[in-house]
Amino acid sequence: MLQADALAAFRGEVLVFGGLSFAVPPGGALLLAGPNGAGKSTLLRLLAGLLPPASGRLLWDGQDALADPAAHAARVAFLGHRDAVKPGLTARENLRFAARLAGFDPDAALAAVALDNLANLPARMLSAGQTRRLALARVVLSPAPLWLLDEPTLGLDVAAVERLGGLLAAHRARSGMVIAATHLPLPLPGAETLTLQARSPAPALAAQDADADAW
Repeated sequence: MLQADALAAFRGEVLVFGGLSFAVPPGGALLLAGPNGAGKSTLLRLLAGLLPPASGRLLWDGQDALADPAAHAARVAFLGHRDAVKPGLTARENLRFAARLAGFDPDAALAAVALDNLANLPARMLSAGQTRRLALARVVLSPAPLWLLDEPTLGLDVAAVERLGGLLAAHRARSGMVIAATHLPLPLPGAETLTLQARSPAPALAAQDADADAW
């Protein structure tokens, strides 16, 4: 069970969100919705342990999830907004390091996202959708119980989205959890939705910015 208790985060001097509380049980899924700048990516990074909360608590089975960063990292498979693919390496080579750490077969990961026929192709020659599938391959064969996905369908065609839906369903059937930020429909039946609202800068900060622009 992952639980968020009154989480808050800042971006610079601006409060991005505050007082966020939710829970995701084994096999559960949560969709993060809201306009650009509402804090969806910031929340995912906080849940991954990449950012500390300004206030509130993140709990795993009732215990402080961030007390042991290494243990929490082992619980998480994170897909950011960027693909983090090295263009000079082949598709298979891009997965080898992650596969060694997580203990999965890179060829099985490529097959899961229908890239096995492109395993030896340099990543710079992949299309945008194929590159996104390669980034997803690092996640979908990971044994981590918590998948954190930032716009996972970015650049994917209909067939790839359907394939992703099957992988998400299989992960949840193994009691895995999924939290995903998305602007588009995602194949996560039964998922809860948390809608974040964009916040305006505090008046004092807005005034400072205006003064700076005047100079």
